[in-house]
Amino acid sequence: MSILSTERRLRRRSARKVSRAAHRVSDKAHRVGDKAKASVQKVSGPSPNPATNLLIADVALQGATLLFRRIVQKGLLQLRFDPDKAKEIVQGRTLVQSAISYAAGRAATRSVPGLLIVSTGLVAKTILDRAVNPREASAKGHEKLLKQAENAPEDSSEPI
Repeated sequence: MSILSTERRLRRRSARKVSRAAHRVSDKAHRVGDKAKASVQKVSGPSPNPATNLLIADVALQGATLLFRRIVQKGLLQLRFDPDKAKEIVQGRTLVQSAISYAAGRAATRSVPGLLIVSTGLVAKTILDRAVNPREASAKGHEKLLKQAENAPEDSSEPI
């Protein structure tokens, strides 16, 4: 028997062992997934109507997303501004700014061409900002954010 045939035989044996181990892991994962699925199916939502439960989940997710978005925005702004000014900037966004941001996010998450268009636009904007005098671009952005802070409602009951 040659060395090559011995090597092939050992590779096949190793491959069979790996394949068996992979099947055991896969089977275990399926069993765990089936148990989890059965547990979730036992837990009903607050309403016996599944459409209402879906609506409740959707509202909760959108609320959590909004809070998370504002927290992240405020955190990024606090790197350059004091916390009160950062809060005013986040609250001073206009409806048009929010709509454009939402539309760009939706376009980017719905399809690959949408992602490419949005990301290309963002890269182009970044290159344009860097091509202009960096101090001038920074000053323009700083001024724009301060104007946005002026749009913030005076008496805001929002926690964020």
